[in-house]
This record gives sequence, C-alpha cells and structure tokens, in this order.
Amino acid sequence: MTIRDLQTQDIPALAELYRQFWGDDSDVAKMKNKFAELRARNDYILLCAIEEDNVCGSVMGIVCEELYGDCLPFLLLENMVVDGTSRREGVGKALLARLEELAKSKGCRQIILVTESDRDDARGFYAAVGFHPTANAGFKKKLI
Repeated sequence: MTIRDLQTQDIPALAELYRQFWGDDSDVAKMKNKFAELRARNDYILLCAIEEDNVCGSVMGIVCEELYGDCLPFLLLENMVVDGTSRREGVGKALLARLEELAKSKGCRQIILVTESDRDDARGFYAAVGFHPTANAGFKKKLI
C-alpha cells in the first residue's frame, strides 16, 4: 500500500468511496474543480491510499490557525473514508500516520475530529490510534 497526495485522476474513485460511505452521489466535475482550488492552498492536506492501483482510502486535513495560548495551529481531520473491503487492513492507520507527520511539519499542536456518537467502529478506531475522547459534544448546523 502507498500513501500519497490525492491527484486529479483519483477524484472519480474518491466519489465512489464517498457514495459507498454516505450513500450519496457526488458531482465529479465539481469535485475536480474544488480539488484544484484546495490543492493550490497551503492549509489543505489531501491524501489517498493506493493498493494495486486502486484508491482504497482517503483523508483530508485542514490546518486552522489559533488565536490563544501559544497561537499554534491545529489540524481538523475531515472526510476519512476507507473502502469497505479494505477495512481492518491498516489503511486508515497508514493514512492517519502520514497526516500526523504532515501536521507536525506544519507546526500543528493537535489534531481534532468529530464523528457521530453512534459510530462505535469509528470511535474504537480513533481510540486505537491514539485519539482521546473529550467531554465536548460535537454540534452541527446545516445552512443549505
């Protein structure tokens, strides 16, 4: 397995991973346009896992600036997805290890994420790779 930066040609496979996970289709053309925007920015990290020339996982990290304490940035982990046939094979762990290396290289003091409280599989996975649950509750407000 190889962990590398996501590339434009990976977008259709990523759309399929998202469909598999969330059950919704994505507009691949819009994804490619947005990907080009995000890739040009220094505060987005977009990674994928490749196994036998297939995208089997992906994760996005967003470097967020901080305005308190030592004013060190933190990384927001988003859109972690692993193909259903590749789970429990080290894909997620490898993606997060690389993301953590890159976060450290950007001076981030921590990585934060939110997952649904009923996702016992995800919560167990994140705990197993060193994330600690907090007393905070995640909230979401849809705007559109």
